[in-house]
Amino acid sequence: MGVRSADFLRAGSGRSDVAENSHSIPAQVPKVWERVPKRNPNFTGRADLLSALRKSINTVTAVVAQPRALQGLGGVGKTQLAIEYAWQYRAHYDLVWWVSADQPMLVPSALAAMAPELGLPSSTSTGVEQATQSVLRTLQNGTPYRSWLVIFDNAEDPEYIKDYIPRGPGHVLITSRNSRWSDHEATIQVDVFKREESMAFLRRRLAGAVSEAEANQLAEMLGDLPLALEQAAALLSRTLMSVDEYVGLLEKQTSRLLSLEKAPTYPQSMTAAWQVSVSQLEDRIPEAVELLRCCAFFGPEPIPRDVFRRGNRAVGPRLAPILSDTILLTNALSNLERLALVKVEPSTRTLQVHRLNQALLRDETPEDARAELRHEVHLLLAGSAPNDPDDTSKWPAFEELAAHLEPSGLIKCQEPAVRKFALDLVRYLYQRGSYNPAQILLDQYIQRWSETSGERHSDVLVARIHLGNVYRALTLYTKAHELDSQTLEMMRESLGHEHTETLWATSSYASTLRGRGDFLLAREVDEEAREAYERLMGKEDVRTLRVLNNLGVDYILTSEYAKAHEVLEEVHLKMSSAEGLGRRLLLHSWSNLGRAVRLSGQFEVATDLAEEAYGYGVAQLGDDNPATLLAAKDFAISLRRSGRAPEALELMLDTYARLRRLYGDAHADTMAAALGLSNALRVSGQHDEALEMVHRGLTHYQDVFGPDHPYTHAGKINLALLTRLGGNAAAAREISEDALAGLAERVSRDHDYALTCAINLQNDLAALGRHDAARRLGEETHRRVQTYFSPDHYLSLVCAANLSLDLRATGAEEEAGRLLAETTRRFDLVMGREHPDSLALLAGERIDCDFDPPPI
Repeated sequence: MGVRSADFLRAGSGRSDVAENSHSIPAQVPKVWERVPKRNPNFTGRADLLSALRKSINTVTAVVAQPRALQGLGGVGKTQLAIEYAWQYRAHYDLVWWVSADQPMLVPSALAAMAPELGLPSSTSTGVEQATQSVLRTLQNGTPYRSWLVIFDNAEDPEYIKDYIPRGPGHVLITSRNSRWSDHEATIQVDVFKREESMAFLRRRLAGAVSEAEANQLAEMLGDLPLALEQAAALLSRTLMSVDEYVGLLEKQTSRLLSLEKAPTYPQSMTAAWQVSVSQLEDRIPEAVELLRCCAFFGPEPIPRDVFRRGNRAVGPRLAPILSDTILLTNALSNLERLALVKVEPSTRTLQVHRLNQALLRDETPEDARAELRHEVHLLLAGSAPNDPDDTSKWPAFEELAAHLEPSGLIKCQEPAVRKFALDLVRYLYQRGSYNPAQILLDQYIQRWSETSGERHSDVLVARIHLGNVYRALTLYTKAHELDSQTLEMMRESLGHEHTETLWATSSYASTLRGRGDFLLAREVDEEAREAYERLMGKEDVRTLRVLNNLGVDYILTSEYAKAHEVLEEVHLKMSSAEGLGRRLLLHSWSNLGRAVRLSGQFEVATDLAEEAYGYGVAQLGDDNPATLLAAKDFAISLRRSGRAPEALELMLDTYARLRRLYGDAHADTMAAALGLSNALRVSGQHDEALEMVHRGLTHYQDVFGPDHPYTHAGKINLALLTRLGGNAAAAREISEDALAGLAERVSRDHDYALTCAINLQNDLAALGRHDAARRLGEETHRRVQTYFSPDHYLSLVCAANLSLDLRATGAEEEAGRLLAETTRRFDLVMGREHPDSLALLAGERIDCDFDPPPI
């Protein structure tokens, strides 16, 4: 049969208290048993392979192989072997999970579906990518299950799958045609049946209706290939055809196929066996065969039945007569199912053609007809797709269609509607958080479409915008900036400054600038986009509201809190009554408004707003939705700023734990929550824990944002503060001075972050007994904060309170008394007499500031 390629098994440190082999059905079943196919009642032989498989899974990695002659067809029985292993040894596992891995893009979704069974949030609330990573970490930790088995079926490309293989106390079984798996894992070879196994299978499958001689003849003709034997037995069973008749037809079909110079990758006997089934239908219902040929150009995953209904007006002349006649279509599908040419699943309203059968059908279809059918499939997919990938209710439909994008060759199609579907599918992947699959597709789009349509074609430019979004989501800000700046320039030259897609590119470029820390430039770009959107589309258009929301974020990041408050209040009110607006965008606008109010110094009002926003997120999106978690983080910060430290700490602990579980430590939201938790721990008196947490949060800032990002500098404010509280004021001063210099360079000396740092540096100097230096810095900072913020702003109040102490320490008693009296009055009005900072002021204590990174 030729050189073998690989199916394989990787094992962790498995349990050793297991019988070598058993065909009995154990009483104990796994707590979680998901997606494992039904046990084959006709499974025959393979005892030596099952035994070797069980030994290797308890000791070392092993690999299962099949003949290369069958590449892509899966007919050697490796999947059946994996199914039998799962059933036979199921009593030894608490969790068994089957993953169809032939489409690498779908593997994260299949793993993410495991999340609820592991006590993790579902992918609908967290996004697929985050849920997948949480599942892998949880399996590795062995909690709640140490004995688990995950099976990746048809994992053809190691490079796409290896990062999703869980490591830990459980077992992983992988089937594959690709021999390159042996470079990664050890292997076990799986060949065709031994002749005695073939004959035993046929006798069992046909209930003794064939003699030993006939069984031997069939096995010889079919090359002992398990899938071919199964198909032959099914045909003989359904048609009551004699073995002689079958062999005669098989020989005729074999001669015909050989004359067409078929590729050696398909066994002749298998091809012939399949053609016998098709030929029985071709004369009676040719429309059914035409429909079957169409199905061959979809992917091997289930095809939604509604594709043929929703997309029937989009197709060309080959399928239009069939799809426009409901009775004809129904009859064709019924006959295909009856002859086992398609598998119909009523519960999911899908139909499926085995990949082997698809490959044979494609090969026997003439090239011109092949191109026509492939194009009609492209039209069907595009015609049946939902319009809005941002609408979460439409995501299941996109999920079903996504499996057919690459196998159908849709990327090569130049039809505008088909390319729009391809781009909508990428947007869907981006929205659900599957950034890596989206990036892979976009790279392919851009390369292919640039070759066929030119690099300045509008479809190529839009694909580049999507890719920039993905880069930002992956925190690849340098790559995003390079791409987005080039794309914007190209779109302005090709489409004009005020084309809809150019304006979208403008907003995307502004987002990239924010990610790089270029807050002022981002604001300028967004202001330009806002003016164009309002003039061309009106103030009520959803696209205008989106850019206004972004502009409000710009104002927050440039310390223009009054403007941010004004803009975001307008945005939120309009979004609350807008049609076709997603819940996540509404929640983001709500959180942004609450953040602007808090940073304006109105802590009580901000707390009320943040509580409402958080409650909306929990009710409408769920506790673990990313937007809800950001709202929770803002609510916790507002609680702390309002003096409600115990509540703030409790909520921030929970929020940080959720974000860390979903994203890991090196995600911007987790890092921000770590700093927020550190602040909450500090005000609760847990200084050692706060210092540990700030170190944990700051560990990744330089890698994720870069050493000169404003957040990298501003994060040192919290580190310096805790260093001084730990008794090392000199080290704190050095950290503060370094942070202040960096912030002055990046965001200006008059920015909130720089002023906050200066206030704490003033306290560092005072702690060192350098009261003259503290007074000079305090007076300078007070002038700046009075110029750029109102006298009642929190920074103004804290700066004045600390300055009054330095004035008194340097002998300016009268001036200190006046400033203290005025500051106390304002504290009472703004903060309330019971606020912790008001109490600190009355006690003559210095007041510190800290930094909480806003979402970019």
